[in-house]
Amino acid sequence: MVISFKLNNKETSLDVDPQMPLLWAIRDYAGLTGTKFSCGIAVCGACTVLMEGAPVRSCVMPVSAAAGKSITTIEGLSQNNDHPVQKAWIEAQVPQCGYCQSGQILSAVALLERKPNPTDEDIDNAMNSVLCRCGTYPRVRKAIKLASK
Repeated sequence: MVISFKLNNKETSLDVDPQMPLLWAIRDYAGLTGTKFSCGIAVCGACTVLMEGAPVRSCVMPVSAAAGKSITTIEGLSQNNDHPVQKAWIEAQVPQCGYCQSGQILSAVALLERKPNPTDEDIDNAMNSVLCRCGTYPRVRKAIKLASK
């Protein structure tokens, strides 16, 4: 079955099983590997993408749920890593191993779209669902505050 949606502002049609997780459609069929697989049960957040601007877990979302919608992956955030959140991530030296970073960054983008000047509590509430095994949470908070300026 052909599923059509906008992927990083480009009309995309993929001939896939409608129940295939969006993650695998993005990685294996669209060839965008910035979205990561980790837990496979929507707990860790490494697979986070934006659907209509809201963070969603692509590992459990069927690709059919994306039909007619706009999906943004880390590759679609900016062409040159110059999105304000990406620039703040670099300035605050957030990444350590880097595996969770696409999910972290996209979650931060969604937070700042909703709350341009988030409090520490807002940041913690928005970001607590993306697990970082390296424990870079203080740097994540710092980067979000930098990006909000």
